[in-house]
Amino acid sequence: MDKEKIDLLGDNHVATSVDTPMLATAFDKSDDEKIENIQFHFGKIMEELGLDLTDDSLSGTPYRFAKMYVKELFYGLDPKNKPKLSVFENKYGYQKMLVEQNITIDSSCEHHFLPITGHAHIAYVPKDRVVGLSKINRLVDYYAHRPQVQERLSLQILKDLQSVLKTDDVIVMISAKHLCVSSRGIKDKDSFTTTLEYGGCFEEETKRKEFFNIVQKK
Repeated sequence: MDKEKIDLLGDNHVATSVDTPMLATAFDKSDDEKIENIQFHFGKIMEELGLDLTDDSLSGTPYRFAKMYVKELFYGLDPKNKPKLSVFENKYGYQKMLVEQNITIDSSCEHHFLPITGHAHIAYVPKDRVVGLSKINRLVDYYAHRPQVQERLSLQILKDLQSVLKTDDVIVMISAKHLCVSSRGIKDKDSFTTTLEYGGCFEEETKRKEFFNIVQKK
């Protein structure tokens, strides 16, 4: 791919699939091996930038960077870190909308590896199952902690909740700021991006309006 196409793809934030693009060998190495390799290569990047890694302040940066990438920012790449979504029988027979809002989004753009920060608002209408409220937050956090585009993140959360709850009646709304917009390129400090994915009863405009009214009163 030439440089012009690379820049175009990054600026458009195109998602190629609902699934995060992963190598078949993604988990052949241990976390410690990945940290060691990333530490070495990021040290070389710092040297190319002309930084002196013998300086006390910089000497530990390659390791800290590598550990942050593997253990913190991108822990959501590893399926073993996926939270178990405990579901319960809907014994109350609750059939109205249940909304979990202002869920923190702390992610990274896959085109520039810069932060994406904002909030998710999620609702579903239970059938036979309900899910623990904190599990929704944990699911959002899991999918956010991988290199992302916002469109894919919205779909991954939606599809997973629909599967676990065994209903299409789920809606996911994410509003977030992208540092790749505010700190580079156009350098727009105030704009944010909103994505919306839904299915089932939320295909009805009146149901979506009910959701929007609740979210706007946050």
